[in-house]
Amino acid sequence: MKKIVFFTLLALFYSSTGWSQSADYQQQKAEKIAKGSVFTKIINRELPADIVYEDDDIIAFVPLRLQAPVHLLIVPKKEIYTINDATAEDVIVLGNMMLVAKRLAKEKGIAETGYRLSVNTNEDAGQSVFHLHMHLLGGEKLGQMVGAEKQTDEK
Repeated sequence: MKKIVFFTLLALFYSSTGWSQSADYQQQKAEKIAKGSVFTKIINRELPADIVYEDDDIIAFVPLRLQAPVHLLIVPKKEIYTINDATAEDVIVLGNMMLVAKRLAKEKGIAETGYRLSVNTNEDAGQSVFHLHMHLLGGEKLGQMVGAEKQTDEK
């Protein structure tokens, strides 16, 4: 019985101290979802965008704030809030997002030199638009990933 109480208290502690989204973030997220995503507005042509690719399921465009010489957003037209909300029904569109990224990287001349694909999910990753999207970044040597340490041959 003591173990059950301990693990229940431990779970409550972690859920309230950093293993969940902050109350402010949860509120902002709920408000943004209720309002509708800026990406849906681009898809519906309610907002302008520099669209570089579009098919029945996916749209890709240049973001307002570039983080690299080549920076594109690849967005499913289906509104999926986060990768955590993706279902088995979304497998094909998720795979096609990768193939669109490959195609655009080749078109932009960065397929051979290298590029990064990034999907931010929720608070700790800095997700601010709640419509799943993938960043295609390249055109220069990109920095190390967060927390990556230099690897050496020394042992």
